[in-house]
Amino acid sequence: MFRKNTTSDQELPERIERVTSVLGSGIIWKGKLTGKGGVRIEGTFEGEIAIQGLVVIGETGKVTCENIRANTVIIAGGVNGGVTADKLEIRKTGRVWGDVIVSAFSTEEGGFLRGQITMQDEVDLGLKQNDHEISESAEELSEDPPAS
Repeated sequence: MFRKNTTSDQELPERIERVTSVLGSGIIWKGKLTGKGGVRIEGTFEGEIAIQGLVVIGETGKVTCENIRANTVIIAGGVNGGVTADKLEIRKTGRVWGDVIVSAFSTEEGGFLRGQITMQDEVDLGLKQNDHEISESAEELSEDPPAS
């Protein structure tokens, strides 16, 4: 009588946003982060970030990146570079030095942004192409090595 209706025609969320990888405090990383999932950065990162999913820059996190591209970005630490995301949240301890392109934006009192905000109905993150490149790389790795 009071059970929740569990019919299969109900729409499921398009993506579940959760952290699946952590770059801990004290870690310094230079390079490229790409793929699907969620990442939390508490250490220092310099390079390129293009994630289909969630990127969290923790309070101790420091990121230097030309442009972070992700579905959702939450910043509680420092970011030197731009952000392109469907959704951006700057927490009260967050600091951003760079331009932002988003569909949704929020900030807590005390959050800092030095740059321009451009809001669009739909943001092209350019991540679909990266997904195709990742699957091609996986196919290349799965092929048997040539016989000698």
